[in-house]
Amino acid sequence: MSRKPRPGVSHRQRPLDERLQRLARQLAAGAAMSDAVLAQWIRRYGEPARALIRQHGRYHAGLENAAPRHD
Repeated sequence: MSRKPRPGVSHRQRPLDERLQRLARQLAAGAAMSDAVLAQWIRRYGEPARALIRQHGRYHAGLENAAPRHD
């Protein structure tokens, strides 16, 4: 059973599977996500995010360095 997203909760407070489900829903819906946003998903969540992005045909090598990291 999946839980509904909790509005107003930062990404760091959400469980990892919930965060990745959000990415999957956005990709499946064909959301217009920039390369910088996709790169941010990859930086934050690594291979699981990369695999989802690949699965939806949005991955390219340029995503690995599309936006500078600001931590």
